[in-house]
Amino acid sequence: MEEQTFNANKQEMPRARELRRAARYALKDNWTQAVLATLVFTLIECAAGSIPFAGLLIICPLEFGFSLCFLRLVRGEDSSEMVGDQFKVFNKYGRVLGTSLLMTLYIILWTLLLIIPGIIKSYSYAMTPYVMNDRPDLDADDCIHESRMMMRGYKWKLFCLDLSFIGWAILCLFTLGIGFLWLQPYIEASHAKFYEELKARHAQN
Repeated sequence: MEEQTFNANKQEMPRARELRRAARYALKDNWTQAVLATLVFTLIECAAGSIPFAGLLIICPLEFGFSLCFLRLVRGEDSSEMVGDQFKVFNKYGRVLGTSLLMTLYIILWTLLLIIPGIIKSYSYAMTPYVMNDRPDLDADDCIHESRMMMRGYKWKLFCLDLSFIGWAILCLFTLGIGFLWLQPYIEASHAKFYEELKARHAQN
């Protein structure tokens, strides 16, 4: 597969506050569904985490489905059934599972070398769920490769976006964690918007 670089027009990438603003706009009339979807996802994650191998077979694909709900949200698609929409990935379970497991394996292997390379690679692969959704023609490894190419020159920007939520995360701790039911959708919608911006730059090249 021919490698492409996606670092053109980097100066035009919206700042973290602009991405957060766009995420809030997308969530404006959808907070109830977003919070309910987050609650269901969290409960399943906690329950499945106590069962051997369930994390790999259930949680990894469901994480993809959860992220894709917010991609549809920022695209203005119907998000009235977000609780159920996150399970639609199981209709293509083999591809989703293979992609999520391969991405997880790569991150683990890099982390075994050193923590920092593992973190860097996790940002390199962060767009994989969205690429998998938009490029049904690509196999698991190619989806990861595409994400890695898209994130060249943009990993630090995504890291700064995540860092901008630190204050909110600290406040959520004072709510016994309940506030994370609102913070997580905010983060996911911001990530989805980040992908949309990267995809737009890809189309320009």
